[in-house]
Amino acid sequence: MIQALTLILLCQLLGETLARMLGLPVPGPVLGMGLMLALLALSQRVAALVVPVGEGILRHLALLFVPAGVGVVGHLDRLGAQAGWLMLAIVLSTFLALLAGALAFLAVARLTGGGWYGDDD
Repeated sequence: MIQALTLILLCQLLGETLARMLGLPVPGPVLGMGLMLALLALSQRVAALVVPVGEGILRHLALLFVPAGVGVVGHLDRLGAQAGWLMLAIVLSTFLALLAGALAFLAVARLTGGGWYGDDD
């Protein structure tokens, strides 16, 4: 388990290092995740080591949100004063994210020549 966690964290560290050294506009953890994906695809041994630990982390992922929830509760007075703007930001960002996803889907469908689900032509 320690070896798997070490490998996961090393991939994240390497990704962060590459992102900062090369000035890439991609977050380091995303590069690390790509590196981990490459390692998993290339080595069954790495997959056998990392997959059970990764599944355990994902099983208890909700625990990672506890500190954020405590932080929110600790600052409810500040958040309450900005409730209107926060709601506007949440609704607007949700709408824009859905719109971006739909537009990306349409662009990929056009590029690949695919149609809507259920189209017969």
